[in-house]
Amino acid sequence: MLLILDASAILSGIPLQGDMVTSPLIEKEFTPGGASWRTFQYLKKAGLKILLPSDGSLTKIRDISKKTGDLDRLSPADREILALAYDLRNEGMLLSDDYSIQNIAQLLHITYSPLSQKGITEIRHWIYRCMGCNRLSTKGGICPVCGSPLKMVGKR
Repeated sequence: MLLILDASAILSGIPLQGDMVTSPLIEKEFTPGGASWRTFQYLKKAGLKILLPSDGSLTKIRDISKKTGDLDRLSPADREILALAYDLRNEGMLLSDDYSIQNIAQLLHITYSPLSQKGITEIRHWIYRCMGCNRLSTKGGICPVCGSPLKMVGKR
């Protein structure tokens, strides 16, 4: 089975072997010189391939993550690796400890596995709640009613 690696999988310290892929933005998360960069270089020499996801999959990930409220929780690299995993969902398994990545993967029926964390137990949808007046909002920042900060909370 093809392993689709998020940065957390590469940083996990767990020995990885076999057919492995990641995305260009995940590669950019590793800057030259450190131990994590050396680990990434080792995996590239061991056959790790860098693949671009399709534009259609990137759009699908953006749209789904907007609906669940995960869009603000996912970095561009997270969205890119999810899109790649969506493209390869019939032949690969996404390795990630990121709960928001797992949330979207589960919604899209992408096979995934956590590495050093427990993993999610349920799909979450996220919304912002005002810390002052408890009003709900789909966007973060400051409450337009009372001016208090908005905090992201899980919606059931």
